[in-house]
Amino acid sequence: MDKGGKLIVFSAPSGSGKTTIVRHLLKQAALNLEFSISAASRAPRGEEKDGVDYYFMDIKEFKRHIKNGDFLEWEEVYRDNFYGTLKSEVERIWAQGKNVIFDIDVVGGLRIKKKFPKETLAVFVKPPSVDELKIRLKNRKTESEEKINMRIAKASIEMATAPQFDFIIVNDELEKALKEAEKLVANHISKSLSEEE
Repeated sequence: MDKGGKLIVFSAPSGSGKTTIVRHLLKQAALNLEFSISAASRAPRGEEKDGVDYYFMDIKEFKRHIKNGDFLEWEEVYRDNFYGTLKSEVERIWAQGKNVIFDIDVVGGLRIKKKFPKETLAVFVKPPSVDELKIRLKNRKTESEEKINMRIAKASIEMATAPQFDFIIVNDELEKALKEAEKLVANHISKSLSEEE
């Protein structure tokens, strides 16, 4: 893959507010960001649209892409539930002269950081507590109690990876978290390549 702009990774347990932060950053024109659309081996939920929220594909197609080495990173998040980042997606954004922003799980985020250590800013968004996380997930009213409990169990494991990220933002006050995220991303983008070499 030809190197282009910067890569900005936001990872967090489900319900931490990373998507809200990423959406806010995308609206900041000065940051010149474009959202990296992940591939998912599932059907769209609710209002989700193919090629906007995710690239939806069936398991067979997803596994074919894995075999062909088309992914920058991929993971089986739950059984037969795959998510990944297509190399072509990052290349598409870099070709537009933009920086890539990711809203992905911690495993994928750390894989990208490992592959592109100089270009990547990896930020972990932490909920104030696991209890608060559970409240947020319940308030969404989009998943069963069983699914929420699965996410909470996964969150505890994910929280343990936080120190491996470049920065941790505790999202207890949204306004503060948004400002902090803006500052981190702006600093990362303004670093000239000569400084990094």
